[in-house]
Amino acid sequence: MASTHILSAFDEELQYLTRRISEMGGLAEQMCSDAVRALVNSDSALAQKVISDDVMLDSAEREIQEKAIITIARRQPVAADLREIVGSLRIAADLERVGDLGKNTAKRVIAVQGTGVPRSLARGLEHLSELASVQLKDVLDVYVSRSAEKAEVIRLRDEEIDAMYTSLFRELLTYMMEDPRNITTCTHLLFCAKNIERIGDHATNIAETIYYMTTGAQLEGERPKDDTSNTLGAPGL
Repeated sequence: MASTHILSAFDEELQYLTRRISEMGGLAEQMCSDAVRALVNSDSALAQKVISDDVMLDSAEREIQEKAIITIARRQPVAADLREIVGSLRIAADLERVGDLGKNTAKRVIAVQGTGVPRSLARGLEHLSELASVQLKDVLDVYVSRSAEKAEVIRLRDEEIDAMYTSLFRELLTYMMEDPRNITTCTHLLFCAKNIERIGDHATNIAETIYYMTTGAQLEGERPKDDTSNTLGAPGL
C-alpha cells in the first residue's frame, strides 16, 4: 500500500512538471507573437505587456527548477523517470530564453516608433515570426505526444527559418545602403530579426530534448543550418 502511495505521489509530481511546462509554452508563444505585432503596429502598450509578462515566465521556470530538484532528492529516479525530470529542466530553460527574446523585441518598439517599420520589412518580420511560432507551437504539441519521429521532423525544419532570416538580413542591409537615414531603424530591426531566428533555435533545442526524453539517445549529426548572414557584406550582399 505504501509503495502504491509513493508511486502515485511521484506520478503527480511528474504531471505537475508537464503541466507547468505546457503553461510556460503557452505564455512564451503569446509573448513572441505579441512582441512582433507590437513592433509592426508601433503599439507601445502591447510591448509593455510583453515586457511585464516575462516576470511570470521567469517565476514559472524557478518553480519548475525547485520542484525538479526536490523530486530528484526525494524519489532518486533512474532511467526514463530521470530523463523526464532532466528534460523538464532543459525545456523550461529554453522557454525562459524564448520569453527573453520576445521581451527584447518588445523593448525595440519605442526605438522605432518615430520612423515606423516599412511595410515590406514588416511583412518579412511577420513571415519570419510565423515560421518561428509554428515551430514553437508544434514542438509543444510534440512535448505532449512524446513522438520521437515528429521531434526529429521539427529539428529538420529549422533550416527554413534560417533561410528566411538570411533573406530578411539581406533586405535590411539594402535599405541601409540606399539611405543612411534608415540605418538606426534597420539596426534595431536586425536585432529583432535575430531574436525571432533564435526562437526557432530554442524550439529546435526542445525537439532534441524531447527525442532524448523519449528514446534515451541523442539525435545524431549536425543540426541543419541555412543561416548565411555571416557571409553577407555591404559591397556584394
